Amino acid sequence: MKSATAYRTISEVSTDLNVPQHVLRFWETKFPQIRPLKRGGGRRYYRPEDVDLLRRIQALLYEDRYTIKGVQRLLKEGRMSDPTPPLPEDTDDGNEAPDVEAFTIDEPDDGGEAGADQPPLSDAVRHEITMVLDELKSLRSVLSRLSEMGSKKS
Repeated sequence: MKSATAYRTISEVSTDLNVPQHVLRFWETKFPQIRPLKRGGGRRYYRPEDVDLLRRIQALLYEDRYTIKGVQRLLKEGRMSDPTPPLPEDTDDGNEAPDVEAFTIDEPDDGGEAGADQPPLSDAVRHEITMVLDELKSLRSVLSRLSEMGSKKS
């Protein structure tokens, strides 16, 4: 077992927090306060303070039901250690659609209401969909930057 002050790999942190590695990499794009050391080949080494911050972010997102924007606001305002109750716009209460610019619902052909014959999505499912959509946006941004870099080299 490593000491409390030892640096940890993304694999170790992923296992410790029970969060997939791609989620940790995604959180790095959303929270600039997470700054693991990167060695040759892009290997990440997380400091103990990075792991503590990741653990707090995980709790705010998964337990306290903050949105990513809500956690970003807490970090910006320096209220991570003892946050006040979240504002309505900082939580995912399941009463509103995810904030996604390209997300649309197809209208049914019969003129009826879209999704009327399907049960509403649970809060957990809405949260997962929002997380996946945020991650897809982030990946689209990365791909766009890589594409721009590739076109500049040509």
